[in-house]
Amino acid sequence: MSQRNTPPYRADHVGSLLRPQRLAEARLAFQAGDLDGADLRAVEDDCIQGAVRMQEAAGLKSITDGEFRRTAWQWDFLSGFEGMEFREQSFGPGFSSGRAPGTTFVTGQISNPSGVMLDDFRFLQETTTQTAKFCIPAPSLAYHRGGRGAIEAPAYDDLDLFWDDVLAAYEAQIEFLSEMGCTYLQLDDTTFAMLCDAKVRGAMTERGDDVDDLIRRYAANIQRLAAAKPDTMALTVHMCRGNSQSSWIAEGGYEAVAEALFSDVRVDGLFMEWDSDRAGDFEPLRFVPKGQVVVLGLITSKFPELEDSDDIKRRLDEAARYVDMDDLCLSPQCGFASTHHGNKLTEDEQRRKLDLVVELADDIWGRGINS
Repeated sequence: MSQRNTPPYRADHVGSLLRPQRLAEARLAFQAGDLDGADLRAVEDDCIQGAVRMQEAAGLKSITDGEFRRTAWQWDFLSGFEGMEFREQSFGPGFSSGRAPGTTFVTGQISNPSGVMLDDFRFLQETTTQTAKFCIPAPSLAYHRGGRGAIEAPAYDDLDLFWDDVLAAYEAQIEFLSEMGCTYLQLDDTTFAMLCDAKVRGAMTERGDDVDDLIRRYAANIQRLAAAKPDTMALTVHMCRGNSQSSWIAEGGYEAVAEALFSDVRVDGLFMEWDSDRAGDFEPLRFVPKGQVVVLGLITSKFPELEDSDDIKRRLDEAARYVDMDDLCLSPQCGFASTHHGNKLTEDEQRRKLDLVVELADDIWGRGINS
């Protein structure tokens, strides 16, 4: 089996990391008016530098900023677009665990004239000696949580116009990042895995959406961005069933979306949650075309207990019945802190999880592949 010198790597990770206590305290002080923006950013810079050193020492080749400047993985980015505004309001059953409520509302024409979080990427790129990986929510998150009820701009009575503007904003973001030298971009997309849950599907239908149409639309959106990105940039997609504060929202195997997902989405890698029985078995991987890389999220980021190496190797062998081992990689199933609260484990336990991913990848695909 060959090494992977381009993303995704044999040992990879989803992106977010536990916020250090010092950073959490600084953010509270900023919110209380006791710390100004420049001082908060200085603390963020220092904590990100520490997170980068930790990831590099673990042997990872993809390095993130841990999303240390964000309150949540999706809303901070989306509200950076013109015409989108975050509010702490959720819609109906099946869309929020109650731990991280909120929805982006569309208040005007959506555009991205100057880029979102570009300074954040620049700092990461200048800080790491490895591949700077930037993670942003997929376009589906501009619609999925609130649906038509969160679109207040009259111009978007026609959803095709809405999607055209959303995707144009994403294409602009890809161009901005590419010009800065970004070679690894991840789209975080919870919707595919969520739409495997009968309760979520029912809630979407109840509010007036056709679930199968949504799946096709979300897949087409990603494929349009894959066609727009330059050859120098790897584009991956991550999917999960909820993760805030070690919680989960949905359950159900990938069968309901597998054929459309694997047939219509061709990207450089698919990060797929498979750390618990909620994700079902590996049989949906039978739809994966040869050459499509799948990153199996077999190590949980939700709880501190360390997985048994032999169990992980056995599960990889099971997945390899459907996807060639050379097209597989390994990661945690999600980030360690989808929101600033973080999951229920310590920074030392987080590090041991990342160490295990690298150690297992070395054992399975060849010693030193991530060195």
